[in-house]
Amino acid sequence: MELLNGFKNPFRSEYKRWVFLVGLVAISHLLFQSFLLPYGNALRSLLLPGIDDSIEGNYGNVVSPVRSGSKSVVVRNTLTINGSDFSTRDVILFNDGSGGGDVGISSRKIGDWVEKGVSKVIFDGNVDDDYAFKNGEDLNENAVLEEVIRDQDNYVNASSRIEQVAQHGREVSTGELRDVNTTSQYPALSSIANPTPNAGSSFRSTSLQSDHTVSKSNFLMVVKPGKKKMRCEMPPKTVTTIDEMNRILLRHRRSSRAMRPRRSSIRDQEIFAVKSRIENGPVITSEQDLYAPVFRNVSLFKRSYELMERMLKVYVYKDGKKPIFHLPILKGLYASEGWFMKLMQGNKHFVVKDPRRAHLFYMPFSSRMLEYTLYVRNSHNRTNLRQFLKDYTETISAKYPYFNRTDGADHFLVACHDWAPYETRHHMEHCIKALCNADVTAGFKIGRDVSLPETYVRSARNPLRDLGGKPASQRHILAFYAGSMHGYLRPILLKHWKDKDTDMKILGPMPPGVASKMNYIQHMKSTKYCICPKGYEVNSPRVVESIFYECVPVIISDNFVPPFFEVLDWGAFSIILAEKDIPNLKDILTSIPQERYLALQLGVRKVQRHFLWHAKPERYDLFHMTLHSIWYNRVYQIKLR
Repeated sequence: MELLNGFKNPFRSEYKRWVFLVGLVAISHLLFQSFLLPYGNALRSLLLPGIDDSIEGNYGNVVSPVRSGSKSVVVRNTLTINGSDFSTRDVILFNDGSGGGDVGISSRKIGDWVEKGVSKVIFDGNVDDDYAFKNGEDLNENAVLEEVIRDQDNYVNASSRIEQVAQHGREVSTGELRDVNTTSQYPALSSIANPTPNAGSSFRSTSLQSDHTVSKSNFLMVVKPGKKKMRCEMPPKTVTTIDEMNRILLRHRRSSRAMRPRRSSIRDQEIFAVKSRIENGPVITSEQDLYAPVFRNVSLFKRSYELMERMLKVYVYKDGKKPIFHLPILKGLYASEGWFMKLMQGNKHFVVKDPRRAHLFYMPFSSRMLEYTLYVRNSHNRTNLRQFLKDYTETISAKYPYFNRTDGADHFLVACHDWAPYETRHHMEHCIKALCNADVTAGFKIGRDVSLPETYVRSARNPLRDLGGKPASQRHILAFYAGSMHGYLRPILLKHWKDKDTDMKILGPMPPGVASKMNYIQHMKSTKYCICPKGYEVNSPRVVESIFYECVPVIISDNFVPPFFEVLDWGAFSIILAEKDIPNLKDILTSIPQERYLALQLGVRKVQRHFLWHAKPERYDLFHMTLHSIWYNRVYQIKLR
């Protein structure tokens, strides 16, 4: 018995100690939790202003607008919350600095950021990214339209003011266009700002709110280690040479990839017959109107152009309201899309009121005004821009029978903003796209799409101001470049050539002011070869500027399809170099014989007429060349059953 009691006592003693230890741990845990939670919530509210503590349920990849007392907070990339697992991936919050209001966020795809899984720190709303305004010139454009249009009551007045600015090329201050609202004017924006999931979707949306005021210095970043570079900061992974582009064009001329119409019309038959008439016509031996060396085949071009003048009819959709539709911007970096819109809509020779008579259908929107009106500054989210055009396409598809008949193959758009390839992806994929950003790695289709010249128009009233340059014998500067350091290529150019050679006037940004602009122009007028390196995207206004000032353009931009590539022979009036050739730039230019340079400079002067805007269109000018390339590509793409 004593032995048994001796055994029980140690057991009970050990058991009591164990119970005491477990109880102590439990009480400590409860005390710790009761202490931590209130302060934890307070701490989280300080670190994560704008996020409500009561987050319920299973949420997917879509996050709805974030509201805060007086400042906007944007959550970029995905915030994934599962019932048992709260995990934050690549979440960045920043102060928009816009003074409040709702910011629509779709984190399923936030432009190129989500596609590339990019994480980036943003301080005080400023960021060095792929979406910066191009060349800095956009900020001084006639439409420095920085505020998103708000307040429908003031919309009519605001629209008329914007239209006046666009028509006359006058610069406008941000104060003139403050407090105007497009949310009710453009339903698509409301649907993006407040996404409604599809019935069968596993994604749900939530509204994250906070009563806290965000200070300009309160930011949080939870990111993966290391900074990933933007697409504009890196050379392309693949390079398509100009010779390869020529082979692609010939291949697509022989075999069209366009869809056959669901219902063939008499207009299809008319345009289908044009191809044989172009190819089987007489060869032109002498042509007074055109300079043959700058064309691939002047005979084909001449016959195609004349048939366009006699036959082509275009229907311009009346749908869509200003400022995104029917409002041309006539000055600045994106003037090409505006001038074409103005001249197309006012044209009585090509435009018809009856769509049944039309061979082609024009969708008259401005990619520049789309960006100005709908893009939330510094949000890095262009999804709502693409959604807006998707809604527009679906509207005209439902209202008219023409788009669905060919999947848009006989429809065309003209857009000069860098974002246009992204904005028109998928829903306008089969349309003919006249784009300034003619990048074969960004979806540009050689033989179907048209490379639109990017023209920097300094005077809307006189787009031909300062036209011309010195004769070849008076051009004593070998090469010239001046401009901002956008993208990865221009810093490389300056690294090799800035202040390295007196013959190579390779400079950085020129100081602001009229005198500086005139100095820039005089340099181009006095230079043999004007260097045209890519910026953020493959296109640059310097290509057309060079032709404008009769300087031989030296294009350094891999994967860039030169303007009017389907009809012009760029080897007759330009030098196209690979980006890797920058270290040998002077050797390449000095190795060109004088006779060759004189032929190139003559080609520039002869081709110049095809790159000029006129208030009243002239034969073979930029308006007609753009329309012809759209027509020409349609002729070679059309199929019949």
